[in-house]
Amino acid sequence: MSTLQRNMSLTGEPPKTINTQQKLATLLGMSGLFILVLAAFNIDFPYKSVWLTISLGSIIGGVVWFARVAYATKHEGIKNDGVWFKSISSRGFLAWLSGIALTGFYIVLYFFPHYLGLSKEGSNTGLIAFFDPLSNLLNGGPASQWFVYGTLYTVAIISFGIKFLWKYKHNRYERLRTFSVMFFQLGFAFIIPELMARLNTDTFSIPYYDLKNIWPLNYYNFEQYRVDQFISSGNIGLALLIFGVLSILVITPILTYKYGKRWYCSWVCGCGGLAETAGDPFRHLSDKRMVAWKVERWVIHSVLVFVVLMTTAVIHSYLGDDTSKYWLTKDTLLISVATLLTIVFVGTWIFKREELKKDARLGAIGYFVIIIALIGFHYFSGKTLFLFEAETLRKTYGFLIGSIFSGVIGTGFYPIFGSRVWCRFGCPMAAILGFQQRLFSKFRITTNGGQCISCGNCSTHCEMGIDVRAYAQKGENIVRSSCVGCGICSAVCPRGVLKLENGPLEKRIDSNEVLLGNDLDLMNYVNTK
Repeated sequence: MSTLQRNMSLTGEPPKTINTQQKLATLLGMSGLFILVLAAFNIDFPYKSVWLTISLGSIIGGVVWFARVAYATKHEGIKNDGVWFKSISSRGFLAWLSGIALTGFYIVLYFFPHYLGLSKEGSNTGLIAFFDPLSNLLNGGPASQWFVYGTLYTVAIISFGIKFLWKYKHNRYERLRTFSVMFFQLGFAFIIPELMARLNTDTFSIPYYDLKNIWPLNYYNFEQYRVDQFISSGNIGLALLIFGVLSILVITPILTYKYGKRWYCSWVCGCGGLAETAGDPFRHLSDKRMVAWKVERWVIHSVLVFVVLMTTAVIHSYLGDDTSKYWLTKDTLLISVATLLTIVFVGTWIFKREELKKDARLGAIGYFVIIIALIGFHYFSGKTLFLFEAETLRKTYGFLIGSIFSGVIGTGFYPIFGSRVWCRFGCPMAAILGFQQRLFSKFRITTNGGQCISCGNCSTHCEMGIDVRAYAQKGENIVRSSCVGCGICSAVCPRGVLKLENGPLEKRIDSNEVLLGNDLDLMNYVNTK
């Protein structure tokens, strides 16, 4: 008898008991995790390199083996697999247990790394010492809590990425972008920065640089100590500094204009990579309510304003006033920031005002006036820039956004809030890319409303909380600033209604073309096209 499951209903069937191979795969993976737990409790393993290899290999092997057995005999096509019946993926006991455990790990990692064995004086102990052999191999020095985190982060993306490839094996777009995030995480975020660290000597030091991270994600990139390191590192450091600036002002706008924010959020970014791989079982948990959308827009753009103010204040704090020594002075910086913001605001207001909702217009005016007023207040009164010391702004942003929001909440609570809560509500990079995608990009998701059967698969699987079905029912293009272009909505559609496309800007956003159920003069509609 065939074991293929032909059920394609939204809710699926209650999950069946896992088979023998999956039980063995679970044992293998948990054994690797148990070794890490023992190391965290300061168990001194002989031949750490061997045990570390066994541990990480067991974790990867367990996940890959389990996924292979789960999806090898299934017919092509994405299935819900009873996610609303499983405790781990329906906010049940296991979900809360996992969320609390992950959150606890992040709190210890960020604020109490000495509990993991980090030692400022002498040799590391515990979990961090367990990773010393791998750290010595790659960068020539002992491990830190960030090396441990980076290793586990990469292991998660690689192992669950392979699972993702099997689950979405029928879709070429999903396979390509998964290979992409795995490549960028393993190469550009992990191996290359660690190997670059081996170049450092007493007289030559390159800052640790995740080559795929772009400001404002790496909000610390223009702090004085890093700029000094870039400059003191000669041509290599200067090239990295210039690359960081060009990434913001040139590379990002061009790629977003051509492909939308998906080029980064779904193909390159490590946060997005983890959300798409390890977070895939929780994508349906995103809040689809209108109130969540309204909160999302105000929160994420407030974070963007915060990081702009903070970065400006930090750079302003170490610049001088003498133009004969260096062209970039405090006044030059403030004038440049004010000019850039004015160009963006005025350009948007002149050319794209009709595409903004009322609250978006009010918010844009409010944010613009506040920033310019604060700069003007400092310029004419001599008071502290933005009313707070630069270090206070930096520490506050680092704690609230860089640690609590992005790490503790954004990743720790995947099983509760869904996999993209950071990308949706807090990531300032997503806010910048989303602003351009909404107003100045060729990307859109086109819909064929006549084929939509309102099954709701697209909305259910949208990790960004977009009610995709509402657009599909009207035959309306989906052009949302929050859309990361993951393509899952298109992949799960049983009728081929949705398609990711790049096209001309003209009539890209037209929400009144077809409204099903409304009176419409079809001949007039055709003649105007």
